[in-house]
Amino acid sequence: MRNEFNIADIKLAPEGHRRICWAWEYMPVLKLISEKERDVQPLDGLTICACLHLEAKTACLLKVLHELGATVAAAGSNPLSTQDPICAALVEDGVHVFSKHGMTDSEYSDNIREILKWEPQIIIDDGGDVVSMIAKENRALARNVLGGCEETTTGILRLKAMEAEGLLPFPMLAVNDALSKYLFDNRYGSGQSVWDAIMRSTNLLVAGKNVVVSGYGWCGKGVAKRAAGMGARVIVVEVDPHKAIEAVMDGFRTMDMNSAAEIGDVFVTVTGDIKAIRGEHFAKMKDGVVLANAGHFDVEVYVPDLREMATEVVNSRDNIDTYIMPDGRRLHLIGEGRLANLAAGDGHPVEIMDLSFAMQLLSALYVASHKLEKKLYKVPEELDRKVAELKLESLGITIEKLTPEQEKYLRSWSE
Repeated sequence: MRNEFNIADIKLAPEGHRRICWAWEYMPVLKLISEKERDVQPLDGLTICACLHLEAKTACLLKVLHELGATVAAAGSNPLSTQDPICAALVEDGVHVFSKHGMTDSEYSDNIREILKWEPQIIIDDGGDVVSMIAKENRALARNVLGGCEETTTGILRLKAMEAEGLLPFPMLAVNDALSKYLFDNRYGSGQSVWDAIMRSTNLLVAGKNVVVSGYGWCGKGVAKRAAGMGARVIVVEVDPHKAIEAVMDGFRTMDMNSAAEIGDVFVTVTGDIKAIRGEHFAKMKDGVVLANAGHFDVEVYVPDLREMATEVVNSRDNIDTYIMPDGRRLHLIGEGRLANLAAGDGHPVEIMDLSFAMQLLSALYVASHKLEKKLYKVPEELDRKVAELKLESLGITIEKLTPEQEKYLRSWSE
């Protein structure tokens, strides 16, 4: 037996509609695709299950999927990023939502099980939990799944591991690896939204502080660049020698975490891996440091070590827990170590998510219209390019086009 929805309070819907209207105003690419496809109803008769951060920008994607004909069931991909007014508004608009702000880990898993009761043909995942649950608990469900898409670095890593073990249950498109995703979402989106969350949570100055960024992928580059732009002295911690050299050439100090732990004022993890900052590092940190995780799962700043080491935990401000060490040092953790920009902020800027959600929408349409094998695919180049072209169109920007002579020259091996 399946339920229609499970949310905190349907009476919160008016506030949710207000927030969604604001976001929709600044999502021209998603709007253009919706307008071009609405009369065709390309998703008619299909059920889509999505596990995403349930806030205003995500609501715009879910509403478009529904408007294009799909039955949509959605679960929140993070307990602290779920916004109850948004959930209520989505339910009023016909989306089956299963999520509440602050849900427990068991409630989180149960909500994913609830959306899977709708027997989806398409999956839109954020972190890989839906695909993982199908692979572990209900592989029979995979028979009806045409495919899906994944938008996070963490999720792609999990899907690659599943594919390598022959356990990937159906085709998936790696939205996270599309140019229109990592060039803009990961770099500019993470860069701005992580610092928005840190600054609104702490109300502290960034300029002049030693900011330690652990991980120098596209998200880490964005976080480091924004910190430097606000006057911070940036230190990068990396395990990849090429990325470490890149950080050096970008003007940042580069060192191991044991060295950085002694001098950092603010720490941001963006690695996608477990225990990037752990007990041995907490032991070396100065009094008053700020700890924030910008990776998908709450495992990078290793909170169990903090709990074990602390003599007391105090809630100092909204979204800040202060762990008091035996020697009196205070280590301030933002958003319980969860994805800081959503646990303690509003996530990526609207215009950034317009691009990312447009990519996910196009990916869902592609999956619906193509028969794919059980493997992890790159997003087709024409879809990736289309998102960029639509964004330029919305801005009224024209770009140069190659002449036939130039195209011929680029295809030729002779001078």
